[in-house]
Amino acid sequence: MCELEKMLAGEVFDGKDQSIAVLRNQGQFYLTQLNQTPSSDAEQRTKICQQLFAAFDESSLIMSPFICEFGSNIIIGQNTFINFQVTILDVSSVIIGNNVLIAPNVQLYTASHPLNINQRRQWAVYGKPIVIEDDVWLGGGVIVCPGVKIGKGSVIGAGAIVTHSIPEGVLAAGNPCRIIRSLTAEEMSPLGSKDSTAITLASTES
Repeated sequence: MCELEKMLAGEVFDGKDQSIAVLRNQGQFYLTQLNQTPSSDAEQRTKICQQLFAAFDESSLIMSPFICEFGSNIIIGQNTFINFQVTILDVSSVIIGNNVLIAPNVQLYTASHPLNINQRRQWAVYGKPIVIEDDVWLGGGVIVCPGVKIGKGSVIGAGAIVTHSIPEGVLAAGNPCRIIRSLTAEEMSPLGSKDSTAITLASTES
């Protein structure tokens, strides 16, 4: 198994391997283009995103600066908004669903390193996938660790460090991130009232 195959399989691989470097350089080429294209040129930014990512819907929007490693391991669905200074380390797959809101300075890390010192001296790395399901809201500065799945409709409060998967339909926050309460049926409904949105926002910021 080559190093690229090891990376895609979630096994420990050599991050300096030439096949990995080629994929990384390709991603960094498109990433530089994206970050140098004005936000006013939405059409061109969308074209670049569709080259950078494994999948990117034209209804979604990414603000610059944006940071990722490969891009080719990232899937972004429909009507999703990614705000300023978001970082995604995508040595493994990152699947971001539809209608997702990602606030500034959010960090999604699929990458990890062995505990063994000798392996780390060789820059050995491995990845575990991250899944952000539909209608999730990640507050400012949230950190999502390798292997985490955040369930449909859940809200993660600002500054949370998410070390374990979060089920759908909950408000969660803190370090480590913990469930505060379940969201109500009204809050989970796309046809819910404006008042329910305000309640969720206040709960997240408290």
